[in-house]
Amino acid sequence: MDSTPAPEPTMFRRLLPVLGLLVLAPVCAEYLIGYDQIIGHPLDLLTGLLVLAPLYGTVAVLIRETARRTGRGWPTILLLSAAFGLVEAGLIDQSLFNPDFVDDPSWDLDRMPTFVPVLGVSVKQVLVFVVGHVIWSFAAPIAMVEAFVPRLAGRPWLGRPGTAVVAVLYLLAVVVFVHEHTREFTAGAVRLGVTAAVVLALVAAAFAVPRRPVVVSRRAVSPWAAGGAAVVLLTVHQLSSPTWAGAALDAAALVLGGGLLSWCSRAAGWGGHHVAAVAGAALLVNAGLSFAVDPLGEVSLTVKYSVNAALSVAVLMLLAGAHLRLRRAGRRSERDRQAGLA
Repeated sequence: MDSTPAPEPTMFRRLLPVLGLLVLAPVCAEYLIGYDQIIGHPLDLLTGLLVLAPLYGTVAVLIRETARRTGRGWPTILLLSAAFGLVEAGLIDQSLFNPDFVDDPSWDLDRMPTFVPVLGVSVKQVLVFVVGHVIWSFAAPIAMVEAFVPRLAGRPWLGRPGTAVVAVLYLLAVVVFVHEHTREFTAGAVRLGVTAAVVLALVAAAFAVPRRPVVVSRRAVSPWAAGGAAVVLLTVHQLSSPTWAGAALDAAALVLGGGLLSWCSRAAGWGGHHVAAVAGAALLVNAGLSFAVDPLGEVSLTVKYSVNAALSVAVLMLLAGAHLRLRRAGRRSERDRQAGLA
């Protein structure tokens, strides 16, 4: 039996997924659904990554590195994603509190039906903004990039110096965006303090959950079933109306989805294919809905649909590549296991 340990991956092999995550996170967060008028300006989309990668991509990298370096899994990643999502929407751009964050009538139409004056927030916008960051800004990009490097998926990619550089980039982005978004509006100290307290509670919960879920003897559902359920529930989330009934439906879909994910992920046989299927479902939902989204501002429909189509094709290629990488890694692991038993 060969007990030779696998060689350490080179720095280049570890940096590639970091760079991929730095790019994929902002694309999924801001470009894929195509809500902003920048969708009609392809060159601006490319240059915008220079600004958005330090804000979104660095967070995705830091969340993943923290979880993997401490030996933790997806519950920690999701809770840290919720914490950083609330930081983004509640403390950095303060879109949760700003009544004039977007100069468009649709902002009030989405905000006011479920607005709670004592809290100063719209319940529907909390669900849309924070959950949107959890899924599309951080968790789904992390899952898709890890699918391309399955043998490195459970290991840190950066050392302490690299992690420090990423953290500094994030802090610089925070300074820039806070300055930009608080020139004309700043939420009150009480609301900011309560938001910060909730963020700290989410971070504490992220490190209080068990490092690994207890695996039960039942058989895992197929990746197709997991991905199909995710498509249905995330479509309900994205299409639910900005009313109390819509918010209730949205919350029910999210709770059901979270419960199913927790239940399914503890079954024997749940693995990388399932995680990639669920993450891929999230990207497919937004890619599909992007064709029906009316962007803010004046946008050439020809350019908009062209960009929507290009991003949709990129998502399909990403899913196909992830599937091939995971299947190849599975075959390699099976060969290694058989060689070890020989």
